[in-house]
Amino acid sequence: MASNAWRKLKKSLKSKLSFLSTPRSPTNHTTATTENPRLTTATPPLLRTISSSSSFSSRLSRSFSLHSSTKKCAICLTSLKKGQGQAIFYAECSHHFHFNCIADNVKHGNLRCPVCRSKWKDVPFQAPKNAPSFQRSGSLHAYVPNASPVHIEPDHFSDDELVPDVSQGQPSSSRPHAITVKTLPEYPAVSASESFSKFGVLVRVLAPPLDNTLPHHRAPIDIVNVLDVSGSMAGKLILLKRAVNFIIQNLGPSDRLSIVTFSSSARRILPLRTMSGSGREDAISVVNSLSATGGTNIVAGLRKGVRVLEERRQHNSVASIILLSDGCDTQSHSTHNRLEYLKLLPTLIFPGNNASGEESRQPTFPIHTFGFGLDHDSAAMHAISDESGGTFSFIESIDILQDAFARCIGGLTSIVARDVQLKVRSASPGVQILSTPSGRHKNKIFDQGHQATIDIGDLYAEEEKEFLVFLSIPVFPAVDGEEMLENMPLVDVSGFQKDSVSMDTVEVEGERVEIRRPQFLSSTDRVPCLEVDRQRNRLLVTETIAKTQRMAEMGDLKGAQALLAEQLSTLLSTASAQAGDDLCNRLEAELKETRKRMETRELYERSGRAYVLSGMSSHSWQRAATRGPSMPISSGGNSDMRRTATSYETPPMTTMVTKSQNLNLAPRE
Repeated sequence: MASNAWRKLKKSLKSKLSFLSTPRSPTNHTTATTENPRLTTATPPLLRTISSSSSFSSRLSRSFSLHSSTKKCAICLTSLKKGQGQAIFYAECSHHFHFNCIADNVKHGNLRCPVCRSKWKDVPFQAPKNAPSFQRSGSLHAYVPNASPVHIEPDHFSDDELVPDVSQGQPSSSRPHAITVKTLPEYPAVSASESFSKFGVLVRVLAPPLDNTLPHHRAPIDIVNVLDVSGSMAGKLILLKRAVNFIIQNLGPSDRLSIVTFSSSARRILPLRTMSGSGREDAISVVNSLSATGGTNIVAGLRKGVRVLEERRQHNSVASIILLSDGCDTQSHSTHNRLEYLKLLPTLIFPGNNASGEESRQPTFPIHTFGFGLDHDSAAMHAISDESGGTFSFIESIDILQDAFARCIGGLTSIVARDVQLKVRSASPGVQILSTPSGRHKNKIFDQGHQATIDIGDLYAEEEKEFLVFLSIPVFPAVDGEEMLENMPLVDVSGFQKDSVSMDTVEVEGERVEIRRPQFLSSTDRVPCLEVDRQRNRLLVTETIAKTQRMAEMGDLKGAQALLAEQLSTLLSTASAQAGDDLCNRLEAELKETRKRMETRELYERSGRAYVLSGMSSHSWQRAATRGPSMPISSGGNSDMRRTATSYETPPMTTMVTKSQNLNLAPRE
């Protein structure tokens, strides 16, 4: 019965390997698949044999044969006789070894026979541990030089590796602290006899730091790397592999990673595996086997990446996709229309594709896109990240890709608060909420302007976000002609969050915003709050850059240049800019760089569009993204120096980027 089973197995091998060798005659072909039909009942490990000769299939077949022999393996010095459950490798020099022994020997670079020292053409090699076993796949796989491994995809991606549920058994007292909310009014006082039509209130949200003393101090994540391996990537694969391996090495044991590659079509080459032990080893092995060929089908890669997350059996509380490409989608579309391209994407990226209102309200998977080089489709990459809640990074030079990945991973591996929402409520009659500009964060004003909400979503450790709430303040009536010095409540600000590990809802302690309403204002009452002023500047600069980007797309570069110059002059005249505010300094530099990249149509097409879109992505989410050259991060005494490297960068991001840069400086063997 065992003999019949192995005959069927070897027949399957024949079909799987037929493409690897061209038999010289039908007789030779038959011999390659029928000799040595008797195999031991113990299942040998999955084999991979790298061959450069037409006799490959025959040698692989012989490597499975377990002839009765009294010889010993020259490596482990144990018997090679039949019935011991180990495959035998028959070398071309006629010496025999246990396959596991010789495969391990070859893995360390020994390509010569340990006995006679002859150099082999056929080299044994063991496939990654996650490769399908005989019992699962019912077939064998072989590989040839310079060819990517054959990866068999299941019909349903429910083969994710399971991890323990870290949300269970963690006492509430050991969970991270809640976020903090602070508020600042634009002015400390408004005259009682005057109304104010657009009074600004700054709401600052700050996430707590990571508490590494806790056993589960952050949310575990599921990440799918969707990688472009089209022909244009051929000269960039070395740095790509290095960058992806950096991700692999810096994920935790509860984090899981899957890898999808795409060229003309897409393949999932690694299921969701935990990044510890064999999972990490297999991920590195898969990445190091990547090769580049074919066209660019970004949509196919994203569809497969979404399937990995959608069909998994177990869900880590945070899931995200990292998309990387250096070209335009040559397979899925021929239009630059943003909406038409988004219609090609799954509903879990672009919910508007589904007519069902219920499903369109499902949360999307954030996609952090990385476009590198000067030929990638920055408009498409920005649209994908913008709609899904991710960021778009412009990697102008491939050598900073690892730093860009490090910045992204530094954030994703430090999520400490989930589904954060701010609530603003009017605290006095006549005080009305006019607007809550919040970028891409959803906001809502209701109850006739008496209430508003801002959905912030997930927060990274020590991440800070600031929002302006604009109010209409009425005249404050005097009583019996007496001077009104009492405080007037404007709004109450509160909120809630979910614990990043347990997903329990936690109330966020808020603040009441009050101002004085005297009859006459002092000189200090007329001094604006610099924090509010600089946020006004950020909103105005972001709005201006978005407007000039639209002008540039229509060919009006001269008008865009004039508008940028006007906004720069306005910025420099504000109180916060004249006070040397760090954010205003960065906004000034951004306006100047944007003008430079819009000087000519050619320059805008080459790098200006990507630079501007990456900045818009960063500002709209108030989250760090990489664009342009990478800057070394200062470790000096100035605590604000880290913010000059990249806007919105958090301490865990800075730490991870520093680690990447130090690794790049280290000598390589």
